[in-house]
Amino acid sequence: MALPGLQSHYDDANPEDQESLLQLDDIKVDYHPHSQIPSTIHHFADFSCTHPTEASVPRNHAPWEPFRTWLDFEVAEIALEAALTAEQTNRLLSLVHCSARRDETFTLRNHDEVRELWSTTSQCFTPFQVNVVSVPYQKKVHEFDMHYRPLWEWALDMLQDRHLALHFVFDAQRLYKFNGMRFVCFIDEPWTADAFWDAQSRLPPEAKPLAFILYADKAKLSSFSNQKAYPIVCRIANLPVEIQNGTGWLPIVPEDPEHAGKRSFVNFKNAVWHESFLKLLESIIQFSRTGYWFECGDAIRRLIWPLILILSADYEEQCIMALICGLQGKFPCPICLVPRDEQSVLSHKLQLWTTLSFDCMHVYHGGLWRHHLWRELQFWILELGREAVAQMDYYLSYDGFPRWSNLTHFSKVIGVDFNDSSHHEDISKMAIFAAQRILRRSQSKLGYLLLQCIRRYIDLNIYAGFEVHTEDSIVAGRQALREFSVLIEPVTGKDWNFPKKHASSHLFDNILAKGATQNYNTKPNEKMHGPMRDIYHNRTNFKDVATQILRYDHWLLTLTSMHSELDELDEYNCKANLLTTEDADAENPAISVDPAPCTHVKLGSTQGSISFASLEQSHADDRAFVGFQIKLNAFLNTFFPSNDIPLPDDKRIHLQADNKITGYKYLQVNYESMVDWHQCKDLLRCNPEKHDTDLGLWCVRAKPWSSPEFISVSDPGRQGNYFVIDTVDADMFLRVKSLQVA
Repeated sequence: MALPGLQSHYDDANPEDQESLLQLDDIKVDYHPHSQIPSTIHHFADFSCTHPTEASVPRNHAPWEPFRTWLDFEVAEIALEAALTAEQTNRLLSLVHCSARRDETFTLRNHDEVRELWSTTSQCFTPFQVNVVSVPYQKKVHEFDMHYRPLWEWALDMLQDRHLALHFVFDAQRLYKFNGMRFVCFIDEPWTADAFWDAQSRLPPEAKPLAFILYADKAKLSSFSNQKAYPIVCRIANLPVEIQNGTGWLPIVPEDPEHAGKRSFVNFKNAVWHESFLKLLESIIQFSRTGYWFECGDAIRRLIWPLILILSADYEEQCIMALICGLQGKFPCPICLVPRDEQSVLSHKLQLWTTLSFDCMHVYHGGLWRHHLWRELQFWILELGREAVAQMDYYLSYDGFPRWSNLTHFSKVIGVDFNDSSHHEDISKMAIFAAQRILRRSQSKLGYLLLQCIRRYIDLNIYAGFEVHTEDSIVAGRQALREFSVLIEPVTGKDWNFPKKHASSHLFDNILAKGATQNYNTKPNEKMHGPMRDIYHNRTNFKDVATQILRYDHWLLTLTSMHSELDELDEYNCKANLLTTEDADAENPAISVDPAPCTHVKLGSTQGSISFASLEQSHADDRAFVGFQIKLNAFLNTFFPSNDIPLPDDKRIHLQADNKITGYKYLQVNYESMVDWHQCKDLLRCNPEKHDTDLGLWCVRAKPWSSPEFISVSDPGRQGNYFVIDTVDADMFLRVKSLQVA
């Protein structure tokens, strides 16, 4: 987020004057002592928006090569992305030849040529390779194919990429935001957290840590076969969280009915896993001891020191990584030495595997919620009979719950077992508002207590998912965890001595050590399983699938890189043409008009213009429109002066019956998120009901329909009897929290 090239706004001020010059939300950056970069302070807008500029001249003026023309590349790109067969590709090429414009040359002839060109151009990146892993079992050596990109060669590809060079951060940082009284520390990316700082402290002063994040998990490739994949996804923690790539494909040991469940066979599968994982790491082992001088994409030579910072996986994979016995072990936590019968206690023992990390998706959405809280809630709903079940299904449907983008609504939920943890995450966000209408305190005391417990769980889950954490949010998150833990056991009467309950004790320590949970949550990586299944179905013959899937994935990587260079060239050419046009027009300058100021709202879905007389006539039976023209007239004459907006010709506004007004049915609000301070856009929604403090629901009251108010879209907030839905996004959650505190 912060870049060493930024200059402090207070460099020229005396130290004693700096405090008086501070502005609200100023950002302070403390760099690791080894960097020898002094601390800096920046205004928030400059800190969040300033980036080094790229060289103005593209490094490649023919980035479509080895394709002979730009058009050749674009057509081949369509064929690759659409996963066209050989016959379909040939038909496409034939059609393009028939319709190509005279001023552009198209030379591709057939599918085989396109395939050969992709194979050629993909050689500019480290390819996947196959090594044989040999492991003895039952007096026989078993061999497995391990497909992977050597981790070090792949990392060097990333380091020398000129586009990625803008985003690499090599020195640990401490970030602070000024709240008007003091600088509050905040954490987001791994390099802003403790583990990265500590790792750099252990290296020679001139060394720069190159931190890897590795994820591994099995995935089914088809619902109709037993074909599975075992991808490894790697990300470099020195880069922003959204930049990632696949680097390997672990072998899967076939289940043997004769040996299934035997300890020796389990140990054998673990040995295969670790021998295979070692192949992936082999290329960095030497340099993790000595470092490696390398010229990066920004033309600066650095002593790069590789290390594994984070391992991301579900519980079963973590047990394999840590080589523990899992649920039946005396110490079932992969991270610490907590005894099996003490897992419900929040405190934990000495941490051994500090690279293993908390996983929101499997611990919360697919764990505590899916298998425990949601099952308990369904039990109490079913206890109340069919009508309660029907109500619950309705309240979670499109008709019963306000619509949000990226929020799944369901036609039926009670009794349905969803495999997708994302579905369970969405259900948990809506369930409290649906169930509170059904599980009244007077009808079901224990059911109502369960709702209180679920509310605490939702709060905890929201804190866990923050993209940016401050000192204050860590304290609030730990408090939410304590409140949830106090309620959960007496409400459900269950034995909570199991790993996914205990895992929460590591949550906020992990955030302090490794940054926000999005850096190690398995959810983004498991989303890659979908495209992998598509490749399996569309680009393979269902035999030797690892080779075919990884080849296609490698070609897509090549395509993405070439496309970025083409975009760079296109932008450069557009700027060059623009400069030429500006020079030509310099002798005849146009009249300059200042652009309209930016606004945080956007109106849409225009309904057309209509006169006040016609509007009131068409809504004659609607009391909300009685005296509409007079009310709007009075509102404008009050609103303009109170907001320092000049009245037209300095005279009061007098709207006439034949004046026209334009109606809209869409209002988009742009706002700064209270979580990560980025600009967001949204439609705010709420759900009719009454107030309930036990469930942490915030109530606002609506005026009668017959008493409408005019508001400016620049100030849309008014107290409206509604529960504010604060469980869908973290920003609304924090805004409601601030109201409750006030």
